Amino acid sequence: MSDEHDSSSDKSPDLKTRLKQFTQPLMDSLDSKIRDQVDHRVDEKVDEKVEQSLSARLAVIERAIADLDREIKELKKHPTS
Repeated sequence: MSDEHDSSSDKSPDLKTRLKQFTQPLMDSLDSKIRDQVDHRVDEKVDEKVEQSLSARLAVIERAIADLDREIKELKKHPTS
């Protein structure tokens, strides 16, 4: 009975090792696919945030240019001599 238990416990680590060896390529592939999906999603979000930020800054610059343009037109209408 003791011998039977010992042989069963000896097989357990071997079975565990074999199972790891068998599933490791699948786990590596899955890990790679998930990493790629996460990277792609992060890139999309970063691009979206950068675009929003640049759009907001561009709007501020456009307003400043429009204000300067109006001021220049006003100055041309009323030259100071």
